[in-house]
Amino acid sequence: MFGLLFIIAVGAWVILRHQDLTEIKADIPNKFADKLNQLWDIAQESLADRKYLRAEKALLTILRVDERNATAYNRLGILYAKQHAYKDAIECFEIAQSLEPSASSLHNVGLIYYETENYDKAALAFEQALAMDDQHASRHIAYAKVQEKLGHIKRMFVSLERAIEIEPSVQSYNILADAYDRHDRGADAAALRAKLQRVVSKHNTPQRVNQQRRVVM
Repeated sequence: MFGLLFIIAVGAWVILRHQDLTEIKADIPNKFADKLNQLWDIAQESLADRKYLRAEKALLTILRVDERNATAYNRLGILYAKQHAYKDAIECFEIAQSLEPSASSLHNVGLIYYETENYDKAALAFEQALAMDDQHASRHIAYAKVQEKLGHIKRMFVSLERAIEIEPSVQSYNILADAYDRHDRGADAAALRAKLQRVVSKHNTPQRVNQQRRVVM
C-alpha cells in the first residue's frame, strides 16, 4: 500500500514539475518581448534626449539578440549620422537595406552622401529611393538639391515642381521660389510667391496650408 502511494505521489510530482517547466518555457517569449520593448523605449527616448551613448548601447543589445533587425540598424545609422560618424552610419543603413529593402534606408544613405559632398552617390541613392516610393515631397526636394549641385538645373526644377504637386506646402513653394531666384527666373519666383499668398489668404492663416511631412532622419 505504501509503495502504491509512493508511486502515485512521485507521478503527481513529475506531472506538476512538467507543468511548471511548460509554464516557464511558455513565459520566456513574453519576457523576451518585454525586454526588447524596454530596450526600444530606452533607445527612442535617449535619441530624443541626445543621450547617444545610452541609445547606442540599447540598440547594440537589441542587435546582439536579434541580429537581423533592420529597424535597429536604421536607428543606429541615424544615431551615428547625428554624431557625424558618417562611415558607420552608411554601413548601418546598407545593412538595413540588405535585410529589409526600403526607400527610407536609401533616402538616409543619400542624405549622408549629400552631407559629405559625394553628390554622384547621393543622386544614385535618391533615385533608388524614388523608384521604390515617390510619394513623398521631401524625397524629390532632396534629389533636386543634389541635381543642383551636379549642375543639372532642369532636373532640379522638375523635381521641385513634382514636390509641390505631391504636397503644396509653404515650404515647397518657398524652396522652388528661391531656386527660381538663384537661377535668374525672378518673374517665375514672383508669380509663385503671389500664388502662395493667394493660397494662404484663402485659408485665412498659414497654419492651415499643408505642411510638408518629413521622411526619416
